[in-house]
Amino acid sequence: MRSRLSIFTYLRSDPVAQSLSQFLSSDRYLLTQIHSPEEFLLLVEQEKQQLDCLILQDGLESLPLVHQLHQQGTLFPLVMIKAELEANKPDSSPTNSDTLTAAPTNTPKNSNVDNATLFVENAAVRISITQLSQISRYIDQAITQFLDLSPKDTLSDRSSISDNLTEVTTPNFLLQQQHRLAEKLRERLGYLGVYYKRNPQNFFRNLSSDQKQEFLAQLKSSYREIVLSYFTQDNLLNQRIDEFVNIAFFSDISVTQIVEIHMDLMDILAKQLKLEGRSDEVLLDYRLTLIDVIAHLCEMYRRSIPRDS
Repeated sequence: MRSRLSIFTYLRSDPVAQSLSQFLSSDRYLLTQIHSPEEFLLLVEQEKQQLDCLILQDGLESLPLVHQLHQQGTLFPLVMIKAELEANKPDSSPTNSDTLTAAPTNTPKNSNVDNATLFVENAAVRISITQLSQISRYIDQAITQFLDLSPKDTLSDRSSISDNLTEVTTPNFLLQQQHRLAEKLRERLGYLGVYYKRNPQNFFRNLSSDQKQEFLAQLKSSYREIVLSYFTQDNLLNQRIDEFVNIAFFSDISVTQIVEIHMDLMDILAKQLKLEGRSDEVLLDYRLTLIDVIAHLCEMYRRSIPRDS
């Protein structure tokens, strides 16, 4: 299994691409430089399970690429390089490279912007070519910044969205992308500190009322799938439980709320069995499901406690 950070780049400037290649030539990185938008989109889709960070050239031509990836349900940490050297501007000098910030939010949060644009504004780390020598730091910053994103930083206030984009415009979508990246980093690179750095902005209690309802609906749906497949030969059962527990962990859902989700589902199933003239005693067996899920969650919290040196 790879033990290096996998970086994909699409840069129109050959000198910038060559400089970047030199700065990322260490054993820590696996660099793939791509030379066309079509090839970029294809390779990102094919390698998204291994990919860790994207580097693009800042400008209007890059936004459609991010937009298309977003439509495909793919988000990654993002570094944007401004290729033109801005002479006599202090903010492009290497002396300011210690200030690692997100892309400036020029568009108000409540304006009618698309979600891909909002993602770039809040998630991308923008740098100048004078800061390429410290690209390693900016890649780390982009990864941390991505894992710290809150759903409200990536969702526009548009009231109507097309059905085929509903999945990528929900809080749960961002959390799934964050969990996937964090799990990859933990397993392959030992990034325990990053993996267990939860952002309170992503916590359930800090979501808006509408986001809470959407989040709970998806969490209940996920738990129902676990229950209905628990005593079957479902090869994906453990994966379903892990995904449910990851979401619960990063959203800081309490065990009490998980118990409530379980009991509400049992009530629904009991009424259905009663209507069918069947006994609801079989539902007692599903206490094992609840115990299993809570045990997984407890293990997640146990692993999140820093170990003594």
